[in-house]
Amino acid sequence: MIAGLPLSFAEPLLLLGLVSLPVLWWLLRVMPPRPRRIEFPPTRLLFDIAPKEETPSRTPWWLTLLRLAAAALVIFAAAGPIWNPQTGVAAGKQPLVILLDDGWSSASSWDARIKAADELVTNADSDRRGVALVPLSEPTRDITLMPAGAARVALRQLAPKPYSIDRVETLATLERFLKSTGDCDIAWLSDGVDTGRGSEFTEGLGKVIESRNLTIYAGGAQSAQALVAAENAAAKMTVKVLRTESGIAAGTVRAVDAKGSPIGEARYTFGPQDRETEAAFDLPVELRNDIARLEIAGEHSAGAVQLLDRRWRRRAIGVVSGASNDTAQPLLASTFYLSRALSPFADVRLGDRGAPQQVIGQFLDQRLPMIVMADVGTLSPEIRDRLNAWIEQGGVLVRFAGPRLAQADDDLVPVKLRRGGRTLGGSLTWEKPQHMASFAADGPFAGLTVPKDITVSRQVLAEPDAVLATKSWASLEDGTPLVTGEHRGKGVVSLFHVGATCAGRTCRCPAPSSRCCAG
Repeated sequence: MIAGLPLSFAEPLLLLGLVSLPVLWWLLRVMPPRPRRIEFPPTRLLFDIAPKEETPSRTPWWLTLLRLAAAALVIFAAAGPIWNPQTGVAAGKQPLVILLDDGWSSASSWDARIKAADELVTNADSDRRGVALVPLSEPTRDITLMPAGAARVALRQLAPKPYSIDRVETLATLERFLKSTGDCDIAWLSDGVDTGRGSEFTEGLGKVIESRNLTIYAGGAQSAQALVAAENAAAKMTVKVLRTESGIAAGTVRAVDAKGSPIGEARYTFGPQDRETEAAFDLPVELRNDIARLEIAGEHSAGAVQLLDRRWRRRAIGVVSGASNDTAQPLLASTFYLSRALSPFADVRLGDRGAPQQVIGQFLDQRLPMIVMADVGTLSPEIRDRLNAWIEQGGVLVRFAGPRLAQADDDLVPVKLRRGGRTLGGSLTWEKPQHMASFAADGPFAGLTVPKDITVSRQVLAEPDAVLATKSWASLEDGTPLVTGEHRGKGVVSLFHVGATCAGRTCRCPAPSSRCCAG
């Protein structure tokens, strides 16, 4: 290094050639030799003749200076000057170990990190030192020393991985290598992101290296960003954007479909101290359901991408009620409680205008994937045929019982029903309201905890037969079915043997809810 300048030389001993510049200056002065001066009298006659050419007797001073400068530049070039050299790792003959963060969070500054590693390898090459590359995403990979040229080739073959790395798992392999190798210089090219157990790694690294020289290169060209918690809500789709550094920043999240075609863009902005913000797509639900990928524009890491599948699609569900007083008393209507229960997860389309059969026909025309019918009685043969065909093709029909369904003769139920209903806990019955029993192990409610504060006071019974137990998804403590269902073709038919509404004083629930009321 030259004092005051960020300049060093790969072969500083060649600078001793500058000492030869005075000798070169002397040679340039004596070569060629000066001509001897001989007096010849007739020569005076030639003085009156104007000379056509004049040859100087010695080399001009400016030409000598130019030649000396050229010689000095040749010596400097042979010494291998390096402008702004890396000074973190001390020069020496001991091997150099480069620990490289190569997880998803390193992608945003990967080029800068590779450039820093290449400079370290170049410095090690000039000192004739062995180099060991340790990508921290491969904790079980053997650490071996290699020449600088081979290390440079191996460095170009590395790429950031699409997952988080666990640096701690590399400590055991590093410790075995250092015990077998001895003194080494260690350089850790960190991405500056703690994805977990960061303090544990730094403490373990300090114990492993002991008194060895450690240089840490942290951070990168730009802050790493990631997408999490995408939600397709009722009004819009939102996704959270996270980052690792503070400061004012902004960006764009792009939404594309399964074919890679753009669907929309959403801007987001970080405040000076914000580490988290939100981007929102205000698009129709049909377009939002086509989104297959969300990505941060300009980011190339796996963390800046979130893939969406069918779970993020917002389904449309049609709800129709057979009661005529739903419009007059909306807070007592079955559609009110059903819409409250379904709206966080789907777009609810209420069939509150027109006759039930007319509304069901409209839902079928709209090709809705799911239809909920609350106490809908007898249907016309045409509607029953259309519903059966729709179920066979993958539709889901959910029905809630009530007085109309109990008196109807309908085959759009999973089990055969008894006419009339069952009342529990009334003044004319000895039976008390029933609690729920455990859910069936092969039903959709398997694994859920049975709430103990729910009781059923009215119920539509099923005719007992040999297959009733296989179609019962939920039952009361006395064994009578509460929810039954079966598969038909590609679709499903399910029946709740209770109503979809809370009838004032008959509700035994702590709060009105469609999941616990007996109608």
